[in-house]
Amino acid sequence: MTTAASISPRAITMWDFSWLERRWPGAGYEDWDRALDELAERGYNAVRIDAYPHLAAKDAEAVYELIPVWSVHSWGSPMRCEVQVFPALLEFISKCRERDIQVGLSSWYRRDTGESWRELFNASRHAETWIKTLDLIQAAGLMDAVLYVDLCNEWPLNMWAPFYEGKDYQVAAVQGESYRGAKWQDERSLAWLRQATEMLRQAYPELPITTSVHPGIPDASPLEFCDLLEPHIWMSGGEFYHRVGYTFQHKFDYTEYEEVAKHAERIYRGDPDYWHQVLHGMIDHMAAEARKVDKPLMTTECWGITDYIDAPRLDWGWVKESCAEGTRHASESGAWCAIATSNFCGPQFHGMWRDITWHQELTRKIRNGRIEVSMPDCLSARF
Repeated sequence: MTTAASISPRAITMWDFSWLERRWPGAGYEDWDRALDELAERGYNAVRIDAYPHLAAKDAEAVYELIPVWSVHSWGSPMRCEVQVFPALLEFISKCRERDIQVGLSSWYRRDTGESWRELFNASRHAETWIKTLDLIQAAGLMDAVLYVDLCNEWPLNMWAPFYEGKDYQVAAVQGESYRGAKWQDERSLAWLRQATEMLRQAYPELPITTSVHPGIPDASPLEFCDLLEPHIWMSGGEFYHRVGYTFQHKFDYTEYEEVAKHAERIYRGDPDYWHQVLHGMIDHMAAEARKVDKPLMTTECWGITDYIDAPRLDWGWVKESCAEGTRHASESGAWCAIATSNFCGPQFHGMWRDITWHQELTRKIRNGRIEVSMPDCLSARF
């Protein structure tokens, strides 16, 4: 472990699978140089992206046809699209390194028409896909630009980890099953994570490893084998969305965004102090858990509302206000080594992206913050 007093937290954003899928004119990522220059201008020095390890390990240079996970949200493609993971991933990481932007590698295990996710049927196979992907990055001499690896986005929600329970999320959804599936705290889940983490650590001992989770971490003790903790935290979880009438079920029509347009800002503006206290409570709990296990926190999806888009009657003002509240409170806790300002910090979210001053003020707050928990040597070496 390393004393973190001299290490500055990183301002991170999530570009998920959008970095590779949203490359048509006007989609935001068709010009990586421009997008990354704008990211750096706003003060961010880290980005979390999907490395598509299940596709890269199968055939890194193959062209895969991907099936959309939704059409109403602005992450990824709303229609079927084709991607080629390599050499694109190497080019993107190289461009990030040129700008001193560290890259966090994660995966949402996007569904392709060949159902490649079915090949990840146990923890060993899961780890092997990451090792093969990292081997390609290592061979290109780019490992110094990799900040950490997140084994799976929001493990083990079946919409992102269908291989864990062997369920195609979209088929399950038609049958009325929840997108959540098993809980990360389950014994089998933790055993899977430990095995995959140990295998990856043996291959790349210098690389920080974690697994992001949602909802939060009531007790961090079971995740002590991770080098850092990545909870995704939103004020909108639970009571707020219940009052709005949002259920996460309508992913191909705007039914629930109509409810957001009618109710979300009204509910927030009705008692912003209350909702800030709800958010503070979530943040304070996670800071306490981080101190209990003496692990740093990183949060790349966060703070205000979970789902939002540029659309009629959906104003960004209250979203920026609630996200700024969460960003500042997390920064002041001293428990985070990397903090996002929202999960809308990308060029496709025009209402959020265009307010350059808002981003600069918050990224300055993040980067001038402190880290009061120990940093594993593998992680501190990358800050």
